[in-house]
Amino acid sequence: MFSFLFFINKFRMAFPQGEIVEGEVNCEELALDVFDLIKDIRDPEKVETLEELNVVSEEGVVVKKLNDKDCFLITINFTPTVPHCSLATLIGLCLRVKLERSLPYKHKVDIYITKGTHSTEEEINKQINDKERIAAAMENPNLKELVDSCLKDRS
Repeated sequence: MFSFLFFINKFRMAFPQGEIVEGEVNCEELALDVFDLIKDIRDPEKVETLEELNVVSEEGVVVKKLNDKDCFLITINFTPTVPHCSLATLIGLCLRVKLERSLPYKHKVDIYITKGTHSTEEEINKQINDKERIAAAMENPNLKELVDSCLKDRS
């Protein structure tokens, strides 16, 4: 077990034995870490994870350093299972909430439906990237419970 502390362009890992390792932040490695966080989110209608259904993939996660800030831009593209998926907005909400709860460093998250894979992708992209709509959605106890059930660790 170890913990990460992220600074402007460096990281520091502290191991339980007291050993500390420092180094440069690699955005490709951070993208893999982000993918590891989201791959096990459960589909709201199925028992499979988003990775098992090919809704999320390593290629769909990109992390970039933002200019002049100790902050990262995380972009996630996901592909709903069908072009008329009624739960695409909920999947986007689950992705956002998981990252907001899990990431220890400053970040901005942009989540998009992969271009051409959903009939209302522009509307959904607008919804899942609107802070006020996200906050309002998470105030709804039924929706919050549904999101929590998708994020629950089932191992």
